[in-house]
This record gives sequence, structure tokens and C-alpha cells, in this order.
Amino acid sequence: MKQKLNLDTWNRKEHFEFFKQMEEPFFGMTTRIDCTKAYEKAKQLSVSFFTYYLHKTLVAVNSLEPFRYRIINDEVYIFDQINASATILREDKTFGFSLMEYDENLTVFAEITKKEIERIQNTTGLITRDFDINLIHFSAVPWIDFTSYSHARSFSWPDSCPKISYGKMTDENGKKSMAIAIHVHHGLMDGFHVGQFLTLFQQLMNE
Repeated sequence: MKQKLNLDTWNRKEHFEFFKQMEEPFFGMTTRIDCTKAYEKAKQLSVSFFTYYLHKTLVAVNSLEPFRYRIINDEVYIFDQINASATILREDKTFGFSLMEYDENLTVFAEITKKEIERIQNTTGLITRDFDINLIHFSAVPWIDFTSYSHARSFSWPDSCPKISYGKMTDENGKKSMAIAIHVHHGLMDGFHVGQFLTLFQQLMNE
């Protein structure tokens, strides 16, 4: 479900109209997330760490309205729920785009994620199902402790989905951390909103 945002009463109308005209309206930043407590919590719950931090990512995304904005035919819509399309690696080292539907309950979400990972690993090709745009584009690069990140993008394809990527988890004197890169459409949000997401996500990872 979604509803149209009234642009005429939106205090970011001018910002939206300015940035949506650009060939590259996305901006991005990279920082680090402390995942010491989250890693231990995932182990205690017998949930994969990937599933655990993907769930916390979606909790934060669904809690912040600007992350639920999407552009359709030059209009802004607010979706009720945002899911994740995560890249899933297969044994032959190809990957497919998955669809992990969000559920507030971690146990339910873990089962959804497990089934979708199994489905992708038993298919071929990149796009194996239909998608809507109430997504974040999600990827993990657990082999690289990156300090910057960029995405392949088609400027002719109308895209407004946030892209969130995580790097290799490192351990320094018992403190675990990993890089996070986040890219968002500047017509829909600013650095302030990315800061809100990062603050909330870190709080969720510290629970």
C-alpha cells in the first residue's frame, strides 16, 4: 500500500524539483558501524549475522518516513512497508537479486530470508522474480573492508530506491565493526536523514 505525498505542502518541494532533474541525483557516504553486541546477540539467538543486521536495517528503514518515499511518474509516494532486494551469491559465484519481505518479528523474518536464499541458490540468472519499488537495494561484500563505494547505475532508468551495502567485519581488540555505504536520492532526503538512519541503526545494533 502507498499514498501520494502532497508536493504543494511539502517543505522540500523545491529541493525535490531541483535534484530530480539531475542525471545523477543520488549522493552517498561511507562510515563504520560497531557490531560487537549485534554479533553476539545473533549467535545467542542462533540467527545468521547477515540476517540479523539485514533485519535491523529494515527496522530502521521502515521507521523513517523519507526512506519509504519513492518517485513514480514525477510524483512522490509514501509506501507503508519497505522490503529488501539483496544480492545472494551462488556456488558458481554468480549472484541473483532476491526479495526479502520485511516482518517486525526477527524469527519470522529469518525464516523468510532462509527460504529466499535457498530459492536464489537453486535458480540461475540475475532477475528471478518480479519486483515492486518498495525496496532497498542491499548488498554485502564480506571480503573487503572498503572505505568508499560506488554503484553501477543507468541514468535513463528512473530509480529512487536507497542502496545500502556492508563490508567485511573486522575485529580490533575485541571490538567488531564493519563499513556501511549508503546511497540515497537527494530529491527525497538529505544528509540529516541519512544521519537519522545511521544513529537509529547503531542503536538497534547495540540492543
